[in-house]
Amino acid sequence: MQTKPTDLNPVDERLLELQDEVREHFGWDLQADVDSALALVANVEDLEIESWSKPWRTKTVASLHRRLVLRDTKVAILGAAITTDEIEQVLQSNCLMIAADGSCGVLDKLPNSVSERAWSRLVCIVSDADGGDGTVAAVKRGVPVILHAHGDNSESWSELLELASSQRSPPPIVLTHQTPKSIEGMHNPGGFTDGDRAVCFARALGVERDNILLLGTRTDIVGEWSGTTNPDRKLVKLQWMAEVLQHLGFLV
Repeated sequence: MQTKPTDLNPVDERLLELQDEVREHFGWDLQADVDSALALVANVEDLEIESWSKPWRTKTVASLHRRLVLRDTKVAILGAAITTDEIEQVLQSNCLMIAADGSCGVLDKLPNSVSERAWSRLVCIVSDADGGDGTVAAVKRGVPVILHAHGDNSESWSELLELASSQRSPPPIVLTHQTPKSIEGMHNPGGFTDGDRAVCFARALGVERDNILLLGTRTDIVGEWSGTTNPDRKLVKLQWMAEVLQHLGFLV
């Protein structure tokens, strides 16, 4: 299925089937996901920011591939329950990091000198735009954003685009969706929550499973860095996250 890394196709079709099953479980409308995705890509194109154009978005994916795959490095996925202790351990190696949305906020909890080193290792954030202060900090630092559209986050991604486009150097972006349709200028690597979608993104990019470390990934609690949500519903969502990760070969 994968023809080149910049396609960001899911590593197998089961990941797309799981998205359909999640929609059915929660009673969500596929058309709402489609509408949000089409609106997101249209908004990005209308802004006419050169680094957000379709060719540049492809270049961004290629750049992430070079940094995360061609160097054959370990990649830590930062989940919503990430702690400063875990980050400090990661920094003892050459491991790079991908943050699930606002989980990168933990980096600002580190001592200043350590914090800056940690931010330099953060390759991108995978976001549906509800990560709060951590996501805002990443955008202001110019960290690439893998920005996701789903049925009820149009207001959130609109606010994130407003913030990002107001920066002197807007962060690079890549656009993702969660529909079975092919949408020009967007990708669907699979995944449901920011955490498992970050893993799906890394795998679609070409990062080997054995090179991926899951940090702060919990299914029994709502992590400190989770976006504003209904706690009971979030715990149900985390069980779906676990199913995606287990399908990819991770023990959670």
